[in-house]
Amino acid sequence: MELPENYSEFQDSLSEQNPSNNWPEGLKALWHEAKGDWEASHDIAQEMQSTLGSWIHAYLHRKEGDEWNAGYWYRRAGRPFPKITLEQELQTLVEFVLYQ
Repeated sequence: MELPENYSEFQDSLSEQNPSNNWPEGLKALWHEAKGDWEASHDIAQEMQSTLGSWIHAYLHRKEGDEWNAGYWYRRAGRPFPKITLEQELQTLVEFVLYQ
C-alpha cells in the first residue's frame, strides 16, 4: 500500500488489515487510532521523540478525556489546546504528516 495522497485516501486505507510498513511512524499511529486501536496508536506516539509525536500523544489523551495530560503534551508540541472537534484534529494531523 502506497502513502495516501490525501485524507480521503487515508480514510480508504482503513479497510486494510494493517498500515503499510513503509509509512512514517506518525501516519501509522494515526491509522491505528482511526481504526479504533488507541493503545497501538499510543504505543507508537510514545516512542516518537519529536514535536509530531507529542502532538499525536496530546490528541490521544484529549480523545481519552484526560485534558490535563493532553494539555501537557500540547505544550510539549508547542501547540495550543485545540478548539476544533476530534475528527477535525485527526484530519489536520493526517494532512500535516502527508504534506510536510
